[in-house]
Amino acid sequence: MFDLFGHMKGDSGDPVPVQRDQARNCDQMIEPVSGCSTVLTELSREMRTQMNAIVAFSFMMNKKEYCEPEKEEFSNHIYNSCEQIISLFDNFLDSAIIDAGNSISEPGVVHTGEMFSDLFSEFREILKHERYKDLLLVTDNMACQSTDCLFDANRVTRVIRNLFQIALNHTKSGYIKVGYKIAEGHLKFCITDSGQGFLKCREFLQSRDLSESLAKFDDIHMAVSMDLVRKLIRMMDGSIRIENNGKTGSSISFSISVMPGANSDNSINKFSSTMSPT
Repeated sequence: MFDLFGHMKGDSGDPVPVQRDQARNCDQMIEPVSGCSTVLTELSREMRTQMNAIVAFSFMMNKKEYCEPEKEEFSNHIYNSCEQIISLFDNFLDSAIIDAGNSISEPGVVHTGEMFSDLFSEFREILKHERYKDLLLVTDNMACQSTDCLFDANRVTRVIRNLFQIALNHTKSGYIKVGYKIAEGHLKFCITDSGQGFLKCREFLQSRDLSESLAKFDDIHMAVSMDLVRKLIRMMDGSIRIENNGKTGSSISFSISVMPGANSDNSINKFSSTMSPT
């Protein structure tokens, strides 16, 4: 398994000991990921592809030979293309803002139960779409009492939404499992899927040069999304790691430090095993 910067970890998740020279090399890995020109090129290409799709489907919707169900399908394609464009540029621009040093973590008191309940409800609504009929979302029991904590809820939810979208894009059937726990001053979240994206996820999570990673896996959406995830986790002084789930599925978990909020109860474990039986 690997941490935020692709460092190898032991079976327990603890960092593998390194020599002084290795440590110096690891420090260098904290520098921003390179390959910006390649990313811009791929962004431009993806933008043209999605815009061409929008124009084509818009043209077809005005043709009388297509029936209403077909026109509704064209409309869905247009909507999906617009969503992809917005998500791609949101992630890219936010990543650029972080690189420019104009973004910092903004902790606040968060009721974790409400936050995760809203997130998981949002994910369930997404999976109601027809194209996800063969996909199941597995979550923890949200009826349990939770605690108030101090952390940056906006950035944590941004990370989780990106990780969920990555899992969704690479899991055509089977399941996506999400869970979290709050213990020993840390919020830990894990998302596991039965999909096909492990090698690609691992590549972009470890990448120091996006141009090289994009040459291996032509997926600008994942490249930009995972790059933002890494930067947000780093901003919150957290860590992230990935393991394979089965042969091709992924299990990605991250951890950030949190402080008790006002009138918070003792930390309550709401995290079930996120790995599928092997």
